[in-house]
Amino acid sequence: MKLGKIKKYVNEGNRISVDYENGKANVYLVTDEIVRFEIPCWMENYASVAIEGSKEKPCNYKVYDIDNVICIENQNMKVKISDDFFTEILDAEGKKILSDYRGERIIQRTLSDKSKKELAAEGHDVSNLEAHNYKVQIIKEIGEGDCFYGLGDKTGYLNKRDYAFENWNSDIPQIHNENMPAIYKSIPFMIGKTCDAVYGLFFDNTFHSYMDFGKENSNYFYYGADDGNLNYYFLYGKKMTDIIREYTYLTGRTGLPQLWTLGYHQCRWGYESADDIRAVAKGMRDNRIPCESVQYDIDYMDGYRVFTWDDEKYGKPGDLISELEKDGFKAVVIIDPATKKEDGYFMYDEGVSKGYFATNPDGSIYVNKVWPGDATFPDFGREEVRRWWADSHKILTDMGVKAIWNDMNEPASFEGPLPEDTVFEINGRITDHREFHNVYGHFEGIATYEGMKKLTGKRPLVITRACYSGSQKYCAVWTGDNQSIWAHLRMLIPQLCNLGMSGFSLAGTDIGGFGADTNKELLCRWIEAAVFSPFFRNHSAKGSKAQEPWKFDEQVMDIYRKHVELRYTFLPYIYDLFYQGLETGLPVMRPLVLHYEDDVNTYNLNDEFLVGENVLVSPVVEQGATKKLVYLPRGTWYDYFTGQAYEGMQYIVKDAPLDVCPIFIREGSIIPTYEVVQYVGEKTYDRLILVTTPGDASYDHFQDNGEDYQFEEGKYNLYRFTKTEDEKLVTELIHEGYKKYEKIDIRRL
Repeated sequence: MKLGKIKKYVNEGNRISVDYENGKANVYLVTDEIVRFEIPCWMENYASVAIEGSKEKPCNYKVYDIDNVICIENQNMKVKISDDFFTEILDAEGKKILSDYRGERIIQRTLSDKSKKELAAEGHDVSNLEAHNYKVQIIKEIGEGDCFYGLGDKTGYLNKRDYAFENWNSDIPQIHNENMPAIYKSIPFMIGKTCDAVYGLFFDNTFHSYMDFGKENSNYFYYGADDGNLNYYFLYGKKMTDIIREYTYLTGRTGLPQLWTLGYHQCRWGYESADDIRAVAKGMRDNRIPCESVQYDIDYMDGYRVFTWDDEKYGKPGDLISELEKDGFKAVVIIDPATKKEDGYFMYDEGVSKGYFATNPDGSIYVNKVWPGDATFPDFGREEVRRWWADSHKILTDMGVKAIWNDMNEPASFEGPLPEDTVFEINGRITDHREFHNVYGHFEGIATYEGMKKLTGKRPLVITRACYSGSQKYCAVWTGDNQSIWAHLRMLIPQLCNLGMSGFSLAGTDIGGFGADTNKELLCRWIEAAVFSPFFRNHSAKGSKAQEPWKFDEQVMDIYRKHVELRYTFLPYIYDLFYQGLETGLPVMRPLVLHYEDDVNTYNLNDEFLVGENVLVSPVVEQGATKKLVYLPRGTWYDYFTGQAYEGMQYIVKDAPLDVCPIFIREGSIIPTYEVVQYVGEKTYDRLILVTTPGDASYDHFQDNGEDYQFEEGKYNLYRFTKTEDEKLVTELIHEGYKKYEKIDIRRL
């Protein structure tokens, strides 16, 4: 994308437009911390899917020209724009944060033509042995020791340095290994950490795109896309937490979930009748394992027709749901976007009559095979289609359904991918599958969220497999079809931490693994590792070994129960973190580097995490291990179970037999906890138990009805607990709008 020499620039409001010999570029001062860079090589005035509404704020800055270099300067940074739209960004003191790479793309590996031919003859892909320049492309310098975080739930390790990925939502049935280019989600946001700076980059382009963090060449990282504009945002901050705040300011923050949705969920593709669902629900209650829902996978539908119910296998619509609701179980059902092509089926007939399905270029309805057989695909980019889909959920809410789980929305299809020229719309603009693919699940999520919000009046739980940046405003996510293998248990921590740093706080994995067969040790270690994952669900595949804990032995039952009860103990703390996230954008589950970014020991720490700032969890994720090497950052940390104190900035070895997950509480902490219940709503939470550690502490605790939007009208309590060195606790009610706790107790570690 060679634009040539600068001819002139024009400064209007928050925009600096630069005319070049071979085109033009724009720089937007969105806020004092966010700068947008754009080459409108595809479309003028592109409207973002991820960013809703104007985010521009009045900015104080100046623009001037020095030797044909345009300088844009504000209180935080200086941006230098040169010929060919080369950019360099410096902090207020003049220290370089990030700069474009001025060389050519060169793969740092040498291979003779003979070797390439031999590799190709044996069936190896040799296309990655040559640098491929993309239609849209930007290359940035890498410094020695630079680290990269974010990108959503890409596979592999926490730090993405030396790896390459693609943004193309993909339903891949094979085992997801650490260098898988793409899986279900496209979240082209990254946090860069240099030796003395941090920054964020959000590449807002929904076409198939590519991100390489030094794998091709250790001198640079690059972003490329098959089409669209060069359109990216630079986010300035002094700390990584600042970057997350800015990114979620742009793309939106996870809403406050209903309290029950943070409890335990049980699911299996293979509960094929009402009796199967009843048996699992009974097993949960008989074995005293707290549980909120036994979720309904695709088997509950009549022939996999969306918004239907199989009366023959599951009984009269609503009866089973009502029966189980009396014992505290909330109905969560799956919905796929693929709509069966069948005359007489109401969803298909309505969609055809109103022209709601994606089409071929000749105007005929596009058809592919999915679970119901021949199926059509609603064009969710159109507002009227989203309203239709949203309203269709009344069929389910009338039965008593409380939450929706969107699956197969990459969109997945059985007879090859949708052709690139399949026709869609994005809010009135005709486009094709190339642009729309990565946001198909995003728009379906909006429709589902709006429907459930309107129909129930409660905060919706919409769980989605596929999505794009900004979907966190509407959806919870899980990492898709993982496997019952130790490698996927280990991947849980970096995946969920990177999702959290990418805005998706309400995220989880399938506990025990979805595909293949789990075993006693793996299931125990998985429930321990997942106990603080924000979305907390056990899910397995038809044909795999059953993962209900009573299908194993008493030891498994006891360990499983212990850790599910632990989750319910910490519910108010987790809920508080979601409330705080409304303001900060920070996730519940966090890598240690997020709060200890000056500690090199945290940069590549893949097997432990923080819950908020005050709780450190270091689960065992290696087969056969009964001890755990734990890194404790600065400060003093207290073993949650024994109260033993450990000084930080060191590694310790903790005994970790099969029933123990090492958990530590930071010095100067106040952690709100509840008594264990079998489900949220079993009884009123009228007693709060504060777990405290020595040292001065202050903590704000949020309390409301845990269901709807009344808190936005002031119907909530906000407590402030303050503790000094003499261990006296002072309680203030800094906002009162809800029924207060009857009792507040203290448990000192």
